[in-house]
Amino acid sequence: MSTVLTPRPFWALAVVHARFQFLETIRIPIAVIGNLLFPSLALLFFVIPQRTVADDPLYSTAAIAQLGVFAVMSTCLFSFGVGVSEDRALPFDPFLRTLPAGAGPRLVGRVLNGVLWSYLALVPLVLLGAVATAATVTPSQALAAIVMVPAVAVPFLLLGLAIGYRLSSKAAIAVVQATLFPLAFAGGLFLPPEAFPAWLDALSKVLPSRAARDLAVQAVTGAPAYPLALVVILAWTVVFAALAVTAYRRDEGRRFH
Repeated sequence: MSTVLTPRPFWALAVVHARFQFLETIRIPIAVIGNLLFPSLALLFFVIPQRTVADDPLYSTAAIAQLGVFAVMSTCLFSFGVGVSEDRALPFDPFLRTLPAGAGPRLVGRVLNGVLWSYLALVPLVLLGAVATAATVTPSQALAAIVMVPAVAVPFLLLGLAIGYRLSSKAAIAVVQATLFPLAFAGGLFLPPEAFPAWLDALSKVLPSRAARDLAVQAVTGAPAYPLALVVILAWTVVFAALAVTAYRRDEGRRFH
């Protein structure tokens, strides 16, 4: 008697891939430590010693939001940019991409894993801010911040996918680093945009990092973002999505023609 095999549902497969990728990540302790601690160290060394900022509820909350955006950016670019390029170099990757389930569950699993690590990266930052600064949020602002995390993550994870499917692992590491820190600085994640000269402030407003920063600060403080922030981040999301799809198709065509 023959046995009919029923394929597992899409989301069940996505969760399996997410769990597998999560376990892969925690097996490399230095990757976990760097992801969790760097934003908190930036808060510890650059914000907390400035008591005029740390003791002001508005300024300290905005500073934590800025570094939170950096934590999400860093997690997405390294997890997707470097992670995807490293996976492509493994013999197991071509096998996974030939399975009948298709690429969808695997990509969704990677997105779920990236969003989870984005939340985890914020935990030590928020705890340190709560203990050592005057930062405070209302329950509605805290909920808005939780909702903002995936919204901020999406454009940068798409950029990470574009890098990961386009470049080798060694090249991806260099490109991610060369992309992350200029975007973070020019986006006002290390210094508030109020400290920028006029030309840098104008340039900053067309960057996805600045748009994400202002929207995050608005969510937790109520200070309004600049008028086109939402339009800018949506536009970059579309651009990065197109780049990611193009890179994926190019890689698939090159390796499976």
